[in-house]
Amino acid sequence: MEYDIHYMQRPGGANLAYCYTPPKPGVKGTTLVFLPGYMSDMDGGKALAVDAWAKTQGCAMLRLDYAGCGASEGAFEEQSLIDWREDVLFLIDKVTSGSITLIGSSMGGWLMLLVALARPMRVKAMVGIAAAPDFTDWGFSQDQKMTILREGKLEEPSEYSDEPYVTTRTFWQSGEANRLLHKDIAFDGKVRLLHGQQDEDVPWAYALEIAKKMRSADVQMHLVKDGDHRLSRDQDIALLIDVIARLG
Repeated sequence: MEYDIHYMQRPGGANLAYCYTPPKPGVKGTTLVFLPGYMSDMDGGKALAVDAWAKTQGCAMLRLDYAGCGASEGAFEEQSLIDWREDVLFLIDKVTSGSITLIGSSMGGWLMLLVALARPMRVKAMVGIAAAPDFTDWGFSQDQKMTILREGKLEEPSEYSDEPYVTTRTFWQSGEANRLLHKDIAFDGKVRLLHGQQDEDVPWAYALEIAKKMRSADVQMHLVKDGDHRLSRDQDIALLIDVIARLG
């Protein structure tokens, strides 16, 4: 698929890469915004599939790379969770208009919640795919946390990349300062949560926890019994697109 990558300099931040498709003339509705997971980018299979579907519908769509990721400038190991939240807010404010629907994958699901809380008047709906809020708390053992604090980072093999999975002290401390699941999440729009029950990275029980904490009454969960963390099979992507389409 061919598409144009644009760049925009965030004041005090990096030169950020993004792809934006405006709505077709006469098509009204929300702008879809895809938020990738940790060490991922806007060229992932789910992001591209949603983008392709949006084009067939004439919907507006924004994909983006956080600083230090994908085509964006910046050093990955210098970024924090809040730096990436600010990247998202900046591009949403500068590139899009009207209401938005956030689609967050894994860590992108944590950012999705933070962005919704920061822009309550703009976020109409959220779709989480194996959403992983607060994973700096529950995703590491006590020994791993001590390694991060003592050595400044933790490197682990990644099953999704040849590059090691790196968690820095900067990111970890930012995550710990912005945990959400200890209180109600003040969002009143539509929330849809997709989660594989064979997910070995983010236990599907966290979808239940997110649903419980949501102030909104319009929350639905879609559990995929044989689904893994990525939910990137054809049938998983078909489910994702069906869920987005039904949001209206």
